[in-house]
Amino acid sequence: MTEVAAAMDGTVLERFPAGAPRGSRPAEEYAARLQAAGESGATVVMDLKSDAFLVVIRERGEE
Repeated sequence: MTEVAAAMDGTVLERFPAGAPRGSRPAEEYAARLQAAGESGATVVMDLKSDAFLVVIRERGEE
């Protein structure tokens, strides 16, 4: 688990490289699909060490 996820007490579901083509936001799109499916705790955070966007499910107490 990365430091970001550990600090948030969440679970990393997917990771996307920060170098996506201009105008493409795969992490945000993935999180939006999860939210539409009823997972309201899905959020995107940036992991600066790995230069990646992480889709994280926060623990229920953090919402």
